[in-house]
Amino acid sequence: MSKSAPALPTHNARALPIKRVSETLLAIWPNILGFALLFAVWHIASVYIVQSVLFPTPLAMLSKAVELAKSGVLFEHIAASLQRIVIGFTLGSMVAIPIGLAIGSFTIVRKLVEPWTEFLRFIPAVAMITIAVIWFGIGEESKIFLIIYATIFIVILNTAAGVSSISPNKIRAARALGARSWQIFFFVSLPATIPYILTGMRLAMGNSFTAIVTAEMVSANEGLGVMLWNGRMFMQVEDIFVALFCLGLLGFTVDRLFRWAIFKFAGRFSPTA
Repeated sequence: MSKSAPALPTHNARALPIKRVSETLLAIWPNILGFALLFAVWHIASVYIVQSVLFPTPLAMLSKAVELAKSGVLFEHIAASLQRIVIGFTLGSMVAIPIGLAIGSFTIVRKLVEPWTEFLRFIPAVAMITIAVIWFGIGEESKIFLIIYATIFIVILNTAAGVSSISPNKIRAARALGARSWQIFFFVSLPATIPYILTGMRLAMGNSFTAIVTAEMVSANEGLGVMLWNGRMFMQVEDIFVALFCLGLLGFTVDRLFRWAIFKFAGRFSPTA
């Protein structure tokens, strides 16, 4: 009669999730502490220094946010702004990345396109609001156009800089091993440029938030910019602070996602590796 195999110990398997949770907490505790200090300073300033209805306390702001969230109004504004940002930012990046790759790869393209980028990138998206409304009206197209405009030039410049920073020795080594031009592009140039592309997109995302808020304040029926404008018109200060808090929280979350992606790709495709 054969004996059954002894059961393997499970304490290691049980300890693994606990270890991951502890590592995650150790990684994010400075951010949690930073937010706690922000709210503490805000509370002290609003209660003991300013003491004005024009500067609500964090608890008053959070109470108003919960009220707006329960009614669904807050989520409608957030969803409207996020939808416009995602569409405009994606389209702008899709246009900018190929242009940046071409500028960094071919001298003739750089000489032809550089005057355009260097001229237009110094005209802020805010200055293009009037043109956007004249061209596309007050609908979604004008707002998406402004986000594309706010996105495209930063991504172009960072992508071109990434291509230019590739070590020539890498390209020579690929050619010595028999790689063709398209293989060098897809397996050498493009992977090494991804961290620069993500950095450009990260910077452009900040411009997208600025552009959408400004555009919504001028012509929109819903969005965080509308929430800010209505709060000003009707002196709903708590609504203004809720909108500002949502903008900051969304921006912080998106920025952390980009930082994580840059870290992952930079470690895998480091130009200096």
